[in-house]
Order: sequence, then structure tokens, then C-alpha cells
Amino acid sequence: MNIHSEVKMAWTSRNIPDQKGRTAVVTGANGGLGLVTARELAAKGAHVVLAVRNQSKAARAIEEIRTTSPDASLELVALDLSSQQSVREASAKILAAHPHIDLLFNNAGVMAISESRTVDGFEMQLAVDHLGHWTLTALLLPALLRTPGSRVVTVTSTAHHIGRPVDAANPHLRGRYGPWRAYGQAKLANFHFGLGLQQRLHGAGADTGSLIAHPGLSDTNLQTVSVESSSGGASQRFFHSLAKLTGMTADDGALPQLRAGTDPLAKGGEFYGPLFVNSGRPVRKPVLRRLGMDQAIAKLWEVSERETGIALDVPSAGRT
Repeated sequence: MNIHSEVKMAWTSRNIPDQKGRTAVVTGANGGLGLVTARELAAKGAHVVLAVRNQSKAARAIEEIRTTSPDASLELVALDLSSQQSVREASAKILAAHPHIDLLFNNAGVMAISESRTVDGFEMQLAVDHLGHWTLTALLLPALLRTPGSRVVTVTSTAHHIGRPVDAANPHLRGRYGPWRAYGQAKLANFHFGLGLQQRLHGAGADTGSLIAHPGLSDTNLQTVSVESSSGGASQRFFHSLAKLTGMTADDGALPQLRAGTDPLAKGGEFYGPLFVNSGRPVRKPVLRRLGMDQAIAKLWEVSERETGIALDVPSAGRT
């Protein structure tokens, strides 16, 4: 599809099909892109599980959603992606209530923060942006696999272009940390995770699809936290100002992941983002950086399984 036809057929939240009877899990749903994603899905009738760390902020998010959708079906689950124990507990709670899951949005993340370690000893950006979502996806996979047409949408960033594949010998960048180096690594891990998961789903004959999306430059709390968590770093302040001046709204920035999750024509393995790199309507984007991708994905699987202690295997269809 060329640019002219994409503009003519601009995809908006009005294009989201009826979601009644469907269950969606959205990480980081208490603000920014996650809140918009949860709000739009709830408005279309989905039952939305808001999987978030900040519970008071999540309560306010629920109130906000109900201002436009008073009858929204919402559920709050505590999830701290920086803690593998918290991810396990949240997954168990979600599975106990929902044997079938239609949509999983791996949305939450942190960007270019000062170096810090999680309770598990992981580098914070890799932990929150990738390893927490790795474990969440692996544990929720049975409910996704038993749900026809289910999808996993993993949110990456244009910063994946500056990232290097995870180094098995030093995935947490000890002695080599830089805020943007770590962010680029984490977002490239998101990119490889979404594509690698689709490879495994397709190979197993599963009816679940894995897609990736990026929001372009969007004016959300991500930039604010980046500045605060880097002690006001110059580059972080630059991108915060740029997002304020030229960035898309959270409503527009969330459209690529909403399209990846709900467009009936979207397929596993596809990548959605703004038309003009960092702005514009959500369109299907080409998957670049293919050279060495299979080896990078295999290494990511090795490292992720080793660090979390959780294998992400997709059983052949019929064995879920």
C-alpha cells in the first residue's frame, strides 16, 4: 500500500472493531499510551485488565476512563515489571480469573534513566522493558493459545535502530552502561522478541499472532520520567522539549499498537508505526535490520531464559 492510499484510508480509533466478549491485558495502563489503549478498548466493549505498578495512579486512570465510558469493564492488577516475583504473582492472578485472553499489550517501559539495578540484580531498562514482559508473556501464553485469534503486541521504539543485540556475557552492561545504550538495547530486545515470538507461534501452528508497534515521538510521561530519573540529563531534556513542541498526543501515539492489536487485516509478524517515521497515521512498516536477526533472536531467547529462569516455549497446536 503506498503513502497516498494510506493517507486516504487513515486508520483511527473509530476503526477499532467491536471488542465485546474479549479480554485485554495492558501493562502500564495508568498513563500515556497504555491509558489510551485501555480507554479505547474499554470503549469498544472489551474487559480490560490494567496491569500496573502505581496503584493510586491506576485508580485515577480508571476514573478517567469511566468519564467517557461509564460502563467500562475494568480490572486492576498490581504488576511491577522490575520484579520477577511481582510478574509471577500478577500472572497467576490474571490466569486464575481469565482462562482465555484475547489481547496482551506489552506496553510499559522506562527510557534513558540513570543506571540502577532491580531487586533481581538486572539492569533496570532491560528488566522493565523486556525481561518483565518476557516472563509475563510466557506465563500468560496458555490463555492466549487457547483463544482463537489472540494477539500479543510488543511496543518498541525508533530507538531500536541505535540498539545493539543483547550480549550474553554482559546483558546488564556492567562497566559499559549509558542511558541511551541501555535503552537502545532494551528496545531492540522488544523488536526481536516480537518477531521471535511470531516465528515460534507460526512454527507451532498456533492461532495466536505476535506483532510489534512503535509510537513515534509522542508527548507522554515517558519523557518526564526520563528527565527526572536521569537527574535532568541534557539529552533527556532535549527530547522532553522536542516531544512538547513537535510530538504527537498520547491519543495519536497509541494508534499503532491499537491497530496492531485490533485491525482484522493485521497479521502476526507485522510492524506498525507512524506514517512519517515519528509522526502521522498508523501504518504497516517494513521490518528492517534483518541481517543477523535470527542469530540475535536466538541469543535473546538464551539470555532471557537464563536470567528469568523461565522458558518461553510454544507447544504445537493441540497441546496447549
